[in-house]
Amino acid sequence: MAFIISLIFIVISAFISLFFKYELERMFLRGKEFFPFHICNVVIILMVAFASQVVMTRYVFGQQIHILRDILILIAIILPVYISGHLAFEKYKSVYRKFSPAENGKVLVLNEKYMKKKKRFKSLKHYNAMSKEE
Repeated sequence: MAFIISLIFIVISAFISLFFKYELERMFLRGKEFFPFHICNVVIILMVAFASQVVMTRYVFGQQIHILRDILILIAIILPVYISGHLAFEKYKSVYRKFSPAENGKVLVLNEKYMKKKKRFKSLKHYNAMSKEE
């Protein structure tokens, strides 16, 4: 039961840490991949999961804490969740980016899926209808 609660904390903290990682890369590194961010994210997720594991094991269930065993089990849970979340973020980032550079690097090609995702206001649909009738 304690590992199920830890899994919930792992999923939430992995999503939050990946979101902040991509925002930091976008702000400081201009979209380049920076591997130490992954290591920091896994360590942060491990700390959150271990804290929830200790609280659930010791204070809720009243059992003995096995530090090394619990850390190894949590790492085995964290890595697949973090890797699948990272791949999902990469897929979303590549599919819905605004533009992509052309082969020569100078011309930008707009992404059609990004344009379809953008929703326009319905009230602006007929905003300029009077001028089109003339």
